Amino acid sequence: MICDDWAMTKKRFDAWWANSCIDRPMLRVVARRDKPLGSPKPVAPPATDEALHLDADRLIREAKNRLLTHRYMAEAYPNLDLNIGPGSLAVYLGSEPVFRPDTVWFTECLDIAEAFEAIFDPQNPWFVRHLDLLSQAQAASDGQYLVNIPDIIENIDIYAAMRGPQNTCYDLIDEPDAVQRAIQQIDDAYFPCYDRFRDALISEDGVTGYTAFNVLGTGRVAKIQCDFSALMSPDQFRKFVLPSLRKQCKILDHSVYHLDGPDAIKHLDALMEIDELQALQWTCGAGQPDSASPRWYPIYDRVKAAGKALHLTIFEGDFDHWIRSCDTLVERYGVDGMYFQLPVMTEAEANEFIEYADRHWRRTHA
Repeated sequence: MICDDWAMTKKRFDAWWANSCIDRPMLRVVARRDKPLGSPKPVAPPATDEALHLDADRLIREAKNRLLTHRYMAEAYPNLDLNIGPGSLAVYLGSEPVFRPDTVWFTECLDIAEAFEAIFDPQNPWFVRHLDLLSQAQAASDGQYLVNIPDIIENIDIYAAMRGPQNTCYDLIDEPDAVQRAIQQIDDAYFPCYDRFRDALISEDGVTGYTAFNVLGTGRVAKIQCDFSALMSPDQFRKFVLPSLRKQCKILDHSVYHLDGPDAIKHLDALMEIDELQALQWTCGAGQPDSASPRWYPIYDRVKAAGKALHLTIFEGDFDHWIRSCDTLVERYGVDGMYFQLPVMTEAEANEFIEYADRHWRRTHA
């Protein structure tokens, strides 16, 4: 693995998942190399929107070019994402992908709630193609980067992709039993799909990475979510989604929940009741201040009180602001179970940032 210290990175992740640390917070620091290790190979622009997302040859070349031009420092590690959009489980269950330059949508394929039938077929053409592309990327990696498990997503997010968000809102009221049956079927389809990806992508030392938010670990590792929860009441979330998430976390060895935007905060208390959930990743939402803002402290207070780790992205301001932001968060929450993702910076800035962290953000208790 081309990064500063792969063995230590794995140890630091183990500690973070346990809401602890080796000596300081986890840091994802990627730097533009002052002197590239070689000349990047030319990469032709994708001919179609589909190729933008699924041209494995181009994505592999781009990943290897980044190894030449960027340095992965602290707990940063090189990885490759190859997704049929976020929520590709919907495609393996019957939707068709609609490729766009910035994302992938999925066709609605259910006319009525009772028509839902989610049976994972490993011979589904989209699944077969996706697994083949990921295996191709894995074979080409030569151990230099991780190929991540794709962002397949789960529970009612998949139902809403296949049924449509507006219809799903109606179904929660008019057809609650059908929705619950559908979520059960999605739960049953998730791990047969997940495990095939994991078996193909696990590293020689037993590590897997998950696409979203740069997390890795041994065993089954995943980011979990319910973005549709922004449209749900707390009672609906507890009834339809919480049991599914709890079941998923019991099977996963390492799980981080992606809490997406202010409209999802109302479900935080329910999430903190999932004993097996280890960490929470906060996404502030469009037009909102980044994770360093005191506006979000009430979220972090509740997460830390529940004994879970935090995954926070700092993206506003300049280099000095990034240090001050992390300083403030460390002062308030300590160093255990904290993971900061930073913008790409120069090598000089990266060295200074890590040196500052090593001097000022040290664990002071056993």
